[in-house]
Amino acid sequence: MWREDERRWVLVDAQLDAFQREAMAISFDPLDVPRDQFVVAGQAWHMCRNGAANPDDFGIFQWHGWAFIRGNVVRDVLALNKVEILPWDDWGLIAHNDDAAITDEVETVDRMAALSAAAGLPGDEAQWRRDLRALYETHLAGHPGKGILD
Repeated sequence: MWREDERRWVLVDAQLDAFQREAMAISFDPLDVPRDQFVVAGQAWHMCRNGAANPDDFGIFQWHGWAFIRGNVVRDVLALNKVEILPWDDWGLIAHNDDAAITDEVETVDRMAALSAAAGLPGDEAQWRRDLRALYETHLAGHPGKGILD
């Protein structure tokens, strides 16, 4: 979430209600999650690609592994471009039926992961925004409508 008054991105976990925060002894504000308390999809992708983590350790219920991580990298890029989709949307690079890490577009996913993981970090934000937008326009713009509405 962008906090205009602070001119910064913050991580938000909208699913953590008061009951869950108490039951899991979560002490941070779920509307401003510290960067070291949550692994974003881009970080998870790079951790797994570099062998620092097991892709099957990332997921929820029956969805886990490379396809889960890849789908969330794409969702993050879409969200950072103000395009929100549903968790069960299943098209292109977010398709749940392909659990292989190496797709025809692995370099594209690597770039998406790097840019999405950099959201809110220090750096040239104007350049980051241009790069993120260019990646979206080249690989994702209009794609959800084609797959969902046809």
